[in-house]
Amino acid sequence: MDMKLHGRRVLVTGGSKGIGLACAHAFAAEGCDLVLASRDAGALAGAVDQLRGAHQVRVEAVPADLSRPEERERLHAAAGEVDILVNNAGAIPAGRIQDIPIARWQQAWDLKVFGYIHLCQLFLPAMEARRAGVIVNIIGMAGRAPRPGYICGGTGNAALIAFTAALGAAAQESGARVVGINPAATKTDRMVSQARITAKAKLGDEERWAETLTGLPYGRPIEASEIADLAVFLASPRGAYINGTVVDVDGAGMFRG
Repeated sequence: MDMKLHGRRVLVTGGSKGIGLACAHAFAAEGCDLVLASRDAGALAGAVDQLRGAHQVRVEAVPADLSRPEERERLHAAAGEVDILVNNAGAIPAGRIQDIPIARWQQAWDLKVFGYIHLCQLFLPAMEARRAGVIVNIIGMAGRAPRPGYICGGTGNAALIAFTAALGAAAQESGARVVGINPAATKTDRMVSQARITAKAKLGDEERWAETLTGLPYGRPIEASEIADLAVFLASPRGAYINGTVVDVDGAGMFRG
């Protein structure tokens, strides 16, 4: 199915790996030109080479620490006008409220919560001025189904769900759109690394990491490409009436007893 995105310019933050890189591949497959941002310059260079080798599109890289306001502003200046912004950069630690010092809360929220908000402030006005453009916020199911052991992430995600809805309501007057996706457990390098640590501790063998992923809907985690495909649809003209909505992708896991 043609998503009618050929020639669009897409900025993906956290685009060097995981869901961000999967999104980059999915948009490139639709003929979009890409701008990728990540603070890991080495991983970013590798992602750019991978994308250029797989797709006949332009790919630019902007190494940046998006937890810092001045770096977000530098990215905005370097990227120029974009048709689609995919906010994806973020790494919030697990733990209960007593486990995470307030400085770590602030550090984590500076990247994901305030990072998303600030980039929307920077890029949305141009979209509204030309009456076209889409922002896709990759958020997370913890914002919909919070738990004590991930309180920092759940609280931040809940804020971004509300932010996305409110911003979408305002943006529709200008013809722009703001949407979100809440992935549940998704198979990324980070997930596998954490599962290996768990397998080593519990089973004595990190190669048995897949055995630690229990109780998941359909018996498996989400593939990053599944989130990327949804992001492409939501950002495309085929999803033109979807706005202010955050789509939960958890296989209905939050409704199970």
